[in-house]
Amino acid sequence: MSRVLKNTYAVILAGGVGSRFWPKSRESKPKQYLSLIDEGTLLQNTAARLRGLFTEDSIFVVSNRDQENLLHAQLPWLPNDHVFFEPMGRNTAPAIGLAAIHLIESDPDAHMVVLPADHRITNTQLFLDTLQLAIDFVQDDQNALVTFGIKPSYPATGYGYIESGAPVRRKAFRVTRFTEKPNRELATEFIRQGNYFWNSGMFVWRAATILKEIERYMPEWHAGLLDIQSALCSDNHASVCEKVYSSLRGQSIDFGVMEKADHVYVVQADFGWSDLGTWEQVYNSSPKDENGNVIKGRPLLLNVSNSYIDADDRLVSIIGVEDLIVIDQPDALLICKKEKSQDVRWVAKELESAGKKNAS
Repeated sequence: MSRVLKNTYAVILAGGVGSRFWPKSRESKPKQYLSLIDEGTLLQNTAARLRGLFTEDSIFVVSNRDQENLLHAQLPWLPNDHVFFEPMGRNTAPAIGLAAIHLIESDPDAHMVVLPADHRITNTQLFLDTLQLAIDFVQDDQNALVTFGIKPSYPATGYGYIESGAPVRRKAFRVTRFTEKPNRELATEFIRQGNYFWNSGMFVWRAATILKEIERYMPEWHAGLLDIQSALCSDNHASVCEKVYSSLRGQSIDFGVMEKADHVYVVQADFGWSDLGTWEQVYNSSPKDENGNVIKGRPLLLNVSNSYIDADDRLVSIIGVEDLIVIDQPDALLICKKEKSQDVRWVAKELESAGKKNAS
């Protein structure tokens, strides 16, 4: 193994619910366990990419206990003790902190590569090369918090943006500020300025360093994580973890730490990234037929264009429409304009509030 990977571990965040992919994504089978474009599922493809740089014994997953069977069915090679279970979702900061205390327990000098389970990356070798560049950076500067920035190709309003400052080494820049999901006018201005990146939500840092930053900016969560750490080898570990998670509000690592911390850097990532956050993004990333359609199943279509149609289970006929998302499932049907696909999570929330958990 390469020298730079000494004390370095990959952590996949796999506990999300993917509510914007209803009705395919459900509480019982969230987005990361679906095959949306490529042959494998998003989780399987994330792990497969990492195995080009990491050995199996250096890959870990943070997930929800309710997803345990799904997780091991899709990653049967992953040891049980390489999964850190959260009792409930509390966003990315607690998940990252939980992984950090576990890794430090066995390796005080642990370095972490943190990756969401639901991203799509088309150039695996460039992805691995960029990871290695960031790992080198963090091993040279133990205080560094490194994130990966994607050069924006259009004024997206669904992504956070990172303003880059002075270059510090090849492809790496000091971060000036973060901006959460700007309106289209501001996003267009960011692209015009040329020194902004989309925030990918992928990170590299030393485990002890991110815990120190959580202590500084999220002291209640740091205290809770220390309580969990003290109970790691005890019989009441699960109950301590449940108590901590139940008593504290969730928070993203971006808002909780990255937007406030010093020594924050962005590495430019050009490896064909998408977070596949909506059905429209799946459509944009998929191969299309001569009418601009993405078709799964065998629907009967007449004068349909620029649409995403998934209808595997029964005969669906669609006539004279364009720019639609149609997802047909045995117990549910979604029809929406492509440009409104971010609003699909509203359906899942409505169903949950109505007590229809199986449908959501």
